[in-house]
Amino acid sequence: MNTKIYVGNLPFQTTEPDLKTHFSQAGDVVSVKILKDHQSGQPRGFAFVEMSTRREAQKAISMLNKKGFMEKELLVKEARVRPGFRGRRY
Repeated sequence: MNTKIYVGNLPFQTTEPDLKTHFSQAGDVVSVKILKDHQSGQPRGFAFVEMSTRREAQKAISMLNKKGFMEKELLVKEARVRPGFRGRRY
């Protein structure tokens, strides 16, 4: 079962391929989505990375949380479901 990870404190110049490459160190990356502001189209500084298994997601969290990436320290944790948001994970 795929597991989503929240990635915060992203440098604004980060691309989805950059994140996919970085998280591939921990296992198979199913998808990467960098969230953008609806009005300006600018990145909001966080993303969701979906790993193919829960084990790989936990490995990514332990390997990459509070580690340097493009001169910033990433915040990496399991995404949680927020009630009232049609099952989307945040």
